[in-house]
Amino acid sequence: MEQGLRKTTNVRMRNYGRIIQDMVQLAVVEQDVEKRQAMVIYIAQCMRQKNALWNREQESGIERLKDDIRVLSAGALTCDFPEFDEMLKRLALRPMPSPDRQMMQKKKKK
Repeated sequence: MEQGLRKTTNVRMRNYGRIIQDMVQLAVVEQDVEKRQAMVIYIAQCMRQKNALWNREQESGIERLKDDIRVLSAGALTCDFPEFDEMLKRLALRPMPSPDRQMMQKKKKK
Protein backbone atom coordinates (compact mmCIF):
# COMPACT_ATOMS: atom_id res chain seq x y z
CA MET A 1 0.00 0.00 0.00
CA GLU A 2 1.45 3.35 -0.99
CA GLN A 3 1.82 6.05 1.60
CA GLY A 4 -0.68 8.85 1.32
CA LEU A 5 -3.52 6.58 0.26
CA ARG A 6 -6.47 6.27 2.60
CA LYS A 7 -7.19 2.93 4.20
CA THR A 8 -10.20 1.26 2.65
CA THR A 9 -11.37 -0.62 5.75
CA ASN A 10 -14.72 0.34 7.16
CA VAL A 11 -15.02 2.39 10.30
CA ARG A 12 -16.34 0.07 13.00
CA MET A 13 -17.90 2.71 15.27
CA ARG A 14 -18.92 5.77 13.31
CA ASN A 15 -19.52 7.89 16.39
CA TYR A 16 -15.77 7.77 17.10
CA GLY A 17 -14.45 7.85 13.55
CA ARG A 18 -11.44 6.46 11.73
CA ILE A 19 -8.89 8.44 13.74
CA ILE A 20 -9.90 6.79 17.01
CA GLN A 21 -9.90 3.40 15.30
CA ASP A 22 -6.38 4.01 13.99
CA MET A 23 -5.21 5.23 17.41
CA VAL A 24 -6.51 2.03 18.99
CA GLN A 25 -4.60 -0.05 16.45
CA LEU A 26 -1.40 1.87 17.24
CA ALA A 27 -1.92 1.25 20.95
CA VAL A 28 -2.42 -2.47 20.32
CA VAL A 29 1.02 -2.85 18.73
CA GLU A 30 2.82 -0.67 21.32
CA GLN A 31 5.27 -2.81 23.31
CA ASP A 32 5.99 -0.45 26.23
CA VAL A 33 3.29 -0.91 28.88
CA GLU A 34 3.48 2.65 30.22
CA LYS A 35 3.18 4.15 26.74
CA ARG A 36 0.28 1.83 25.93
CA GLN A 37 -1.55 2.85 29.11
CA ALA A 38 -0.97 6.54 28.33
CA MET A 39 -2.33 5.94 24.82
CA VAL A 40 -5.43 4.21 26.22
CA ILE A 41 -6.08 7.15 28.55
CA TYR A 42 -5.73 9.64 25.70
CA ILE A 43 -7.97 7.52 23.46
CA ALA A 44 -10.66 7.39 26.17
CA GLN A 45 -10.55 11.19 26.52
CA CYS A 46 -10.93 11.61 22.76
CA MET A 47 -13.73 9.05 22.66
CA ARG A 48 -15.62 10.92 25.36
CA GLN A 49 -15.36 14.17 23.41
CA LYS A 50 -16.32 12.55 20.10
CA ASN A 51 -19.30 10.82 21.69
CA ALA A 52 -20.47 14.12 23.21
CA LEU A 53 -20.50 15.68 19.75
CA TRP A 54 -22.19 12.69 18.13
CA ASN A 55 -24.77 12.01 20.82
CA ARG A 56 -25.74 15.20 22.61
CA GLU A 57 -28.60 13.76 24.65
CA GLN A 58 -26.64 11.32 26.78
CA GLU A 59 -23.12 11.25 28.08
CA SER A 60 -21.01 8.17 27.59
CA GLY A 61 -20.47 6.28 30.80
CA ILE A 62 -17.25 4.84 32.08
CA GLU A 63 -18.30 1.28 31.37
CA ARG A 64 -19.27 2.15 27.81
CA LEU A 65 -15.84 3.67 27.15
CA LYS A 66 -14.15 0.58 28.56
CA ASP A 67 -16.33 -1.73 26.47
CA ASP A 68 -15.82 0.28 23.29
CA ILE A 69 -12.04 0.27 23.72
CA ARG A 70 -12.13 -3.49 24.26
CA VAL A 71 -14.34 -4.00 21.18
CA LEU A 72 -12.26 -1.73 18.93
CA SER A 73 -9.05 -3.50 19.97
CA ALA A 74 -10.60 -6.98 19.65
CA GLY A 75 -9.86 -7.59 23.33
CA ALA A 76 -6.18 -6.63 23.09
CA LEU A 77 -6.49 -3.47 25.22
CA THR A 78 -7.84 -3.38 28.74
CA CYS A 79 -8.65 -0.44 30.96
CA ASP A 80 -8.07 -2.15 34.29
CA PHE A 81 -5.20 -0.06 35.63
CA PRO A 82 -5.42 2.60 38.38
CA GLU A 83 -4.45 5.60 36.23
CA PHE A 84 -7.40 4.97 33.92
CA ASP A 85 -9.90 4.96 36.76
CA GLU A 86 -8.38 8.15 38.22
CA MET A 87 -8.60 9.89 34.86
CA LEU A 88 -12.24 8.90 34.42
CA LYS A 89 -13.12 10.14 37.90
CA ARG A 90 -11.64 13.54 37.02
CA LEU A 91 -13.56 13.57 33.73
CA ALA A 92 -16.80 12.63 35.47
CA LEU A 93 -16.49 15.70 37.69
CA ARG A 94 -16.10 18.01 34.68
CA PRO A 95 -19.26 18.45 32.64
CA MET A 96 -18.85 18.39 28.88
CA PRO A 97 -19.62 21.78 27.33
CA SER A 98 -22.45 21.69 24.87
CA PRO A 99 -21.38 22.24 21.25
CA ASP A 100 -23.96 25.02 20.89
CA ARG A 101 -22.42 26.92 23.76
CA GLN A 102 -18.95 26.51 22.27
CA MET A 103 -20.17 27.97 18.99
CA MET A 104 -21.73 30.96 20.79
CA GLN A 105 -18.46 31.64 22.59
CA LYS A 106 -16.51 31.53 19.32
CA LYS A 107 -18.94 33.97 17.69
CA LYS A 108 -18.58 36.44 20.57
CA LYS A 109 -14.79 36.51 20.18
CA LYS A 110 -14.98 37.67 16.58
